[in-house]
Amino acid sequence: MTRIPLVDLAAAHAEVAEEVEAGFKRIIAETAFIGGAEVRAFEQEYAAYSGVTHCVGAANGTDALELAFRAVGVGPGSEVILPANTFIATAEAVVRAGGTVVLVDSDPRTYLIDVPAALAAVTPATRAIVPVHLYGQLAPVEQLRAGLAGRDDVAIVEDAAQSQGATRLGRRAGAGGIAATSFYPGKNLGAYGDAGAVVTDSDQWAGTVRTLGDHGSTRKYHHDLIGVNSRLDGLQAVVLRAKLARLDSANQRRRAAAARYDQLLAGLDDVVLPVTLDGNEHVWHIYCVRVPRRDEVLARLHEAGVGAAVHYPFPVHRTGAFEHLGGSFPNAEAAAPELLSLPIYPQISAAQQETVAAALISALK
Repeated sequence: MTRIPLVDLAAAHAEVAEEVEAGFKRIIAETAFIGGAEVRAFEQEYAAYSGVTHCVGAANGTDALELAFRAVGVGPGSEVILPANTFIATAEAVVRAGGTVVLVDSDPRTYLIDVPAALAAVTPATRAIVPVHLYGQLAPVEQLRAGLAGRDDVAIVEDAAQSQGATRLGRRAGAGGIAATSFYPGKNLGAYGDAGAVVTDSDQWAGTVRTLGDHGSTRKYHHDLIGVNSRLDGLQAVVLRAKLARLDSANQRRRAAAARYDQLLAGLDDVVLPVTLDGNEHVWHIYCVRVPRRDEVLARLHEAGVGAAVHYPFPVHRTGAFEHLGGSFPNAEAAAPELLSLPIYPQISAAQQETVAAALISALK
């Protein structure tokens, strides 16, 4: 049986293998394992790509979120508003920064944060709102900014872990504010291990993030803040630089693959196709459809060799770690048992997608 993976990391590596090997040899020869020229170069290149002044590398995306939260002033007594439909790391980072998680529902069509609900949840204790840029498209940050007019004490911290290269109204995540991203291997811009970054136009926030991520230190053995150990390493920077140079091309191939799925699955009564917000350039980190009897369909796809998956089986408040939050978020709760992620990556072929579509149609019967 020919198997079609959810993500093909081997194919992604093949496109950069020679460049990465040369870079690894350079890092090893220079013993520039933490920080160094490759990290500085990547930070400069990714900042320019994102249209911001600063990029600060971190050890992973969850750390990047925590550092961003702490930089904008989240701490004990701070409320942070985020959608119930997100990976648990978004909520974990709030707690690690000392804040209190406040959940709101998701939009029933895009599964992104419900902007009116988020704005309605703002209280005097609110310190940040987190629009999660889910599946490869940006949430409507400009609507949040408009709704927060006059509340300069509330920051918008964008969770951009799934949206490298995506734009909304011509801007990328973090432009004019602050965003945290993950370079987990399966991301559109993926490292060969854990890695992350914070991007921002604020000199102050960038300086705080960099200090916090280096044990609260701006120079050796001078520790002005209680920080953490969360730095980007040189080997990961080599990989990220090689892939960043090819990111726009890779994202264009993802868009072509998403358009092909749209055609192959059009008109099926049991399949709700993904929706792209007007003004968004989607990068299709995940191609997520909605189907009935999702778990049964998923099992049949696996039997057929199709590596479909689920993002995410439970809203945050339905996980053991956060069930104490309680609350009712009907859109997120209704979508969670029906959302199904189909294989998508830049190297996926038309024939593979036709096989996936045929297997899905068969599984739904």
